[in-house]
Amino acid sequence: MTHRDVLISGAGLAGPALAHQLHRHGFRPTVVERAPALRDGGYKVDIRGAATEVLKQMGLFTAVRAVDTGMRHVTYVRRDGRRIARLDADLLMGRRGDDLEVMRTDLTRILYDATATDVEYVFGDAIATMTDGPDGVDVTFASGATRRFALVVGADGLHSATRRLALGEVPLRHLGAHIAIFDVPDELGLDREEVFYTEPGRMVFAYSTGPTAPAKVGMVFASDDPSLGREVLADRFAGLGWQVPRFLELLRDADDVYFDALSQVALPRYSAGRVVLLGDAAHCPSPAAGQGTSMALVGAYLLAGELAGAAGEHRAAFDRYEARLRPYAERNLAFGVKMAGDMVPGGRLSLAVRHYGMRTLKYNPFARQIVEKVTRPLHELANAIELPSYPMASVG
Repeated sequence: MTHRDVLISGAGLAGPALAHQLHRHGFRPTVVERAPALRDGGYKVDIRGAATEVLKQMGLFTAVRAVDTGMRHVTYVRRDGRRIARLDADLLMGRRGDDLEVMRTDLTRILYDATATDVEYVFGDAIATMTDGPDGVDVTFASGATRRFALVVGADGLHSATRRLALGEVPLRHLGAHIAIFDVPDELGLDREEVFYTEPGRMVFAYSTGPTAPAKVGMVFASDDPSLGREVLADRFAGLGWQVPRFLELLRDADDVYFDALSQVALPRYSAGRVVLLGDAAHCPSPAAGQGTSMALVGAYLLAGELAGAAGEHRAAFDRYEARLRPYAERNLAFGVKMAGDMVPGGRLSLAVRHYGMRTLKYNPFARQIVEKVTRPLHELANAIELPSYPMASVG
């Protein structure tokens, strides 16, 4: 073992992105993933601002751009299915320049394919215990195998087991809502279109990235109890209109359902000893922020670069990584809190005002300027960090 042997827990987005960067800097990363294979599924994610620059530096921007969802329309409907408004997706979502929107599973596959030849992946296993010592971290895996690494990186998401082993139990910041996402047959015939239906305290959306792709359905509802399980969905969405009864029927037989409280991770420190956290494990802003993927890519770039320049002094590298990343992360966490409140509408008056705005926007001669003003904070946040230039090692 040398100071360049690094164990990364998690083969989602942050882990393979870091492995890619570390290998290019001359490290020997190993990625361990609890799932038996690369995870499929997931929803569409945004890559904005500084994160697109990271993809370019990685040499992956063209490949990721090739799988952009190409969403064309965002539609709002009433409970009887009648259209309230249909708007241009790029306009409403405020995309600019090289901003991308891709399916999470496509981005995961690109990152994995770019690293699989040079990086050791261990699927179907997980860290069981860690002993952090002066010369390295002794790791025992769930399989019973034992190995020593110079450093361990927890890139295993919101409910990070690595974080729990290194820092103990860390309470999550509940944002007052839950979200469920699952696949259904595209019975609506959606083609690069996303449809929203809202009632006070509840929102339902469905989208498809093409005529042959399955549809993704999302259900969001206000809740004060972060411990709720998916069994409450039928009750919380009972009596709603549009396609909700059909979605609830399909949900009963859905195999891969993502269900969780909208929550954030806010840590006083991203590292302890030889263990450091990355992505959602360190600073999850919640899906409401739309910035989690971008933050993970930026964090991977910074962590690898700082480790490369530290000549084995991991403590100094961790400190510089956190000092560069934390202001950017904190601003995005604050934005996530605001957006979580906006995702779930309040009373019928606020809902009526929202629908009126959507219905009249396409006829407003200043529509682009209005959307620009509304989405400006997101773009400022996406670019609220200056990426340093790190020398790259020569690797075979």
